[in-house]
Amino acid sequence: MATISAKIYKHHKKADGTYNVKICIFHKDQRRYINTNHYLVGKQLTSKLKIKDRFIADLVERQLIDYRKTVSELGNKLSSFSAEALRDYLRDKDADIDFIAFCDEHIQKTKLEGREGTAHNHRRIKNSLIDYFGRENVSVTEINSAMLFIYERYLKSERKMARINQLGKTVVIIRPPMSEIGLHNHMRDLRTLFNEARDFYNNEDLEFNRIKHYPFKKYKLGPAPVAKKKNNSIVEVLRIRDCITEPGSRAELAKELYILSFLTCGMNAVDLYNCTKDNIRDGRIDYNRTKTKRKRRDDAFISIKIMEEAEPLLKKYIGKLQKRYGTYRTLDSALSKGMREICKMTGLNGITFYWARYTFANLARNSCRMSKDDVLLAMNHVDMTSRMVDIYIERDWKIVDEVQLKVVQLYRDADAELIRRVEPKYEEEYC
Repeated sequence: MATISAKIYKHHKKADGTYNVKICIFHKDQRRYINTNHYLVGKQLTSKLKIKDRFIADLVERQLIDYRKTVSELGNKLSSFSAEALRDYLRDKDADIDFIAFCDEHIQKTKLEGREGTAHNHRRIKNSLIDYFGRENVSVTEINSAMLFIYERYLKSERKMARINQLGKTVVIIRPPMSEIGLHNHMRDLRTLFNEARDFYNNEDLEFNRIKHYPFKKYKLGPAPVAKKKNNSIVEVLRIRDCITEPGSRAELAKELYILSFLTCGMNAVDLYNCTKDNIRDGRIDYNRTKTKRKRRDDAFISIKIMEEAEPLLKKYIGKLQKRYGTYRTLDSALSKGMREICKMTGLNGITFYWARYTFANLARNSCRMSKDDVLLAMNHVDMTSRMVDIYIERDWKIVDEVQLKVVQLYRDADAELIRRVEPKYEEEYC
């Protein structure tokens, strides 16, 4: 049984001579306190530190009645609460939730977990909401279905955003309307953040829901739009590889890491960034895919064979990218700018570093005719422990090696064909 009472303690007298009225929760032989907004001076109290001021006494009594009513309504669930949990429940049940503040805390937590990409995406959502509302404090109740429909129209229009640049100065950026797939991904990430807030503040077991509404019940995302082609032909891969770039430039970085990613089954930039010489063992790269390692029981581990063409690139970059770039985000920015320069040099349009991964997958499936399951395994999309049959199968990377070799052989054959075209005497002299 919990008891709720008002307390004023002599030893809590403040320097200005006032006493704070506290709500005392006594439960399971423990006391916990809630500070109120009421501060009283000596003449408002009796000699036994009871409230003499009738106005304040009535306000405190009303608060006590509300808390006691809440405790009574908990019924049998009260036994599940510790004294501290009951204190928090009573204190926070009617408190507003600042969604932006929650986003900040969640983003920081995500960064500490090593999920830099997710943290970056969620930071974009937070900043966009601040732009939309024009303030940095947004109640979670303001994220409702009506707001989402208006917010969608806002994202579909040209938008002005104030940002702080690297020099600490405020600059205004004009963003074009979001594409359909960009809008879908943005609203999907907002839904993820809202769900995280519900999971954090609500307790379904105790039927304690501080966030009682769910705007995505009325505002439905629907299926993601079909993305445009994001893969290169094998000839385009060679065109990227062979374009002339200035040594040490971002274009050279983008070109060479694109090829390295392609040769290592679509290895992500963040994984190339995180890899060191310790990941190189017996002619293989052993690593855990950063994007999914915390979501899978196998920690998203994969072992990739080092092809002959990849060796000089690995020696050049593995373990050195972190010295060149302070964070993965700065590397990612350099790759984006470098790939734009590569597009100008090659006449190709809209290619990003991530296309290397799409290209490997598409060539493996459509040109080499490898099975979808084997391609997914090579792309590290399969949790080997998720199926009952895999419990009985020893992990063997020969399947990944086979998929990789098929694609790399396609790369080698195309390269040989290119040489034959450029040098007519090639077959005569070397074959």
